Amino acid sequence: MSLTPKLTQPLPLLGGLSPRDFMQQHWQKALRLMPGAVPGFADLLDTKAMFALATSQDVESRLVIRDGKRWILEHGPFKKTRFASLPARDWTLLVQGLNLHVPAADSLLRQFSFLPYARLDDVMVSLAAPGGGVGPHFDSYDVFLLQGIGKRRWKLSTQSDLSLDPEAPLKILKKMSTEQTVDVTAGDLLYLPPHVAHDGVAMQEEGFCTTYSVGFRAPTHQEIADGFLDWLGATSEIEGRLSDPDLPATANPARVPKQYQRQIADAIAALQIDRDAIAQFAGCFASDPKPQVTFRPPDAPMSRSAFGKLCTDANKGCVALAAGALCLYDEKYLFINGDAFVIQGDATFWRQFADARSTVVPTTVAKETIDALYAWYCDGWLMVGTSDKR
Repeated sequence: MSLTPKLTQPLPLLGGLSPRDFMQQHWQKALRLMPGAVPGFADLLDTKAMFALATSQDVESRLVIRDGKRWILEHGPFKKTRFASLPARDWTLLVQGLNLHVPAADSLLRQFSFLPYARLDDVMVSLAAPGGGVGPHFDSYDVFLLQGIGKRRWKLSTQSDLSLDPEAPLKILKKMSTEQTVDVTAGDLLYLPPHVAHDGVAMQEEGFCTTYSVGFRAPTHQEIADGFLDWLGATSEIEGRLSDPDLPATANPARVPKQYQRQIADAIAALQIDRDAIAQFAGCFASDPKPQVTFRPPDAPMSRSAFGKLCTDANKGCVALAAGALCLYDEKYLFINGDAFVIQGDATFWRQFADARSTVVPTTVAKETIDALYAWYCDGWLMVGTSDKR
């Protein structure tokens, strides 16, 4: 199948590279600075709103303060008075999951939809006073760093020594051998592959510096294995119980019997660990929201009949996934927030909807499709109607 024009068209966002060329030349291979990637970029929200988010119980936030050579880390939610007591410089406020609370941040995240949603994670904003930063560090995942207001100086290194300072309260490198220094201003975008050391410092003389980090999911093999075992235990039903009617008397009661070991092996072998089970788990694992993601069902949900009429209205109707909802698919299954469903009928609709995350529902779809969308709406996974601002 040929690549669509969308994947071969040069993009300012990628410094004039097409998504295809960027992925081939840079993804997990080499860092790239893209000056003016987002022309005229303005902050996605003002600093007052950032501080307000950091006071919310539903938002993950951190405060990093540098006091000489000492680092201080505080976790939110914060009281408003905490921000009033901060020094004039050398601190950074980090607000995670901005795309869950600010539609413009979710729109920014979707600009990177040339990458699979299974890998996209979230948008974090870093709000720094003059001199603010989080120290020299590296990430174990890919990251795009989009500069907002202010000016930031990045020191970069592809060093192999990634040992951390055991005394620091956050993951800070013991040593950093700077190979490259770049200054970025509003609209500049920096891409860093995993394990590239970087240290960003706010260089403005007054006011704030903001950086928006688009991060990616990169679970460890241990996390995947643990998740699979949990999922397998929750989805498998195996009949039978250990029995040993021919068990002889023993003079060595502490020895584990061979027959016991064989029955344990038979029970484990009965688990359905086949390619279909692994494919099903992969989609469930990739679409499972983070623990801090919550959904708000409508306070007064419309009726099933009204929902059906609205979502198929070409002039007024539109269904869209909530910002925190993850909807994926493969050849057989549709995955939504960690659950898997066999795609039956309207397969083209479901796949196009999962890709686009919003659509007008054709009047030709099956009743069962409307029923499923209505259930998602009642669970808070789906918004409906052009005037719905939830």
